[in-house]
Amino acid sequence: MSYLLLEGGAEFGGSMSEPDLRAIQAAGGPDAPIAILPTAAAPDNNHRRAGNNGAQWFRSLGASHIDVVPVIDRSSANDPALAARIRSARFIYMLGGYPGHLGETLKGSLVWQAALEAHEQGAVIGGSSAGAMVMCGNYYDPYESKLLEGLGLLPHSCVIPHHNNSGSSWARRLAEQLPKDTLIGIDERTGLLNDSSENWTVYGAGTVTLYRDGQTTIHGPGETFQIFKDPSS
Repeated sequence: MSYLLLEGGAEFGGSMSEPDLRAIQAAGGPDAPIAILPTAAAPDNNHRRAGNNGAQWFRSLGASHIDVVPVIDRSSANDPALAARIRSARFIYMLGGYPGHLGETLKGSLVWQAALEAHEQGAVIGGSSAGAMVMCGNYYDPYESKLLEGLGLLPHSCVIPHHNNSGSSWARRLAEQLPKDTLIGIDERTGLLNDSSENWTVYGAGTVTLYRDGQTTIHGPGETFQIFKDPSS
């Protein structure tokens, strides 16, 4: 299993250095090429500013090769030249914003296929808020108030970002709608990174709350756990 980075929001406010540095190291270190997808910020025409903020942030962490890839709609998501830029990256990072636009833009596209190919070769795929949400089997679009099928990197799951803020209010409704899924509530300024097995570790300022099988468990910074229960246990 290759690395996935899930973050709960407020990604470039200066408090996410720990999970992001861990992801950079997993990608190969400061010289590893990073590709930023600002897609989720496109609906309100904020993708350029958000992409630049992301580039500045990762540069402040010592990264030396950062590419903001302008995938903003279905046309650009199927541009072979942009897909090639994603394929060559070792850390692919999806910004927050509008999850429905992000998920529907990438689903079945050349750019997403390139991301999957890079991931199979060991690249890290990460995202904050909307970027983390769409990686799951399902995600909730608060702008449309509906559940959508995700990109499936983490099946049978649903990320609830901003959990310490507005996100926790979604938990009960989503648990009723997705009774077989594990809900992953991630606080702002907090990240969750897996290792080469099924273990995940919390990094950053907040906690991660799991909702599964009618039970709630909370994991703090530095704690390691499994999102999914061992079916043999």
